[in-house]
Amino acid sequence: METTNRIPATDDAGKLVLRVVLAVLILFHGVSKVIGGVGFITAMVAKAGLPAAFGYLVYIGEVVAPILLLIGLFARVAALIVVVNMIVALLLVHTRQFFSLSETGGWALELQGMYLGSAVALALLGAGRYSIGGIGGRWN
Repeated sequence: METTNRIPATDDAGKLVLRVVLAVLILFHGVSKVIGGVGFITAMVAKAGLPAAFGYLVYIGEVVAPILLLIGLFARVAALIVVVNMIVALLLVHTRQFFSLSETGGWALELQGMYLGSAVALALLGAGRYSIGGIGGRWN
């Protein structure tokens, strides 16, 4: 008896939705930094004892990686870059909120948690067939 590894088209549609939503929402943060600069980030990085120039890597995590996710090219790598970007953001900016609830009772970091979780899911799932890279690429 043969088993087939057919993936329903709805799986690929779901991957597309996940990619587009994560990419667009993260890209808003990146565009804000392109327009307003990253001075506050380089200052936080320097305060953490790292070279201030590391702050410019936010452009990779919030502009380049989301664009790659949006078009579906090197999607797994781009998702991993977003994961690293979110971990750094949590450590540099949001550590005080980690065990806090919002005024409405949700986790204070639910947005950041959703970005992180979505990026991990995309790193595991890949871009799907509705992407420039297609389903065949190892990094897609």
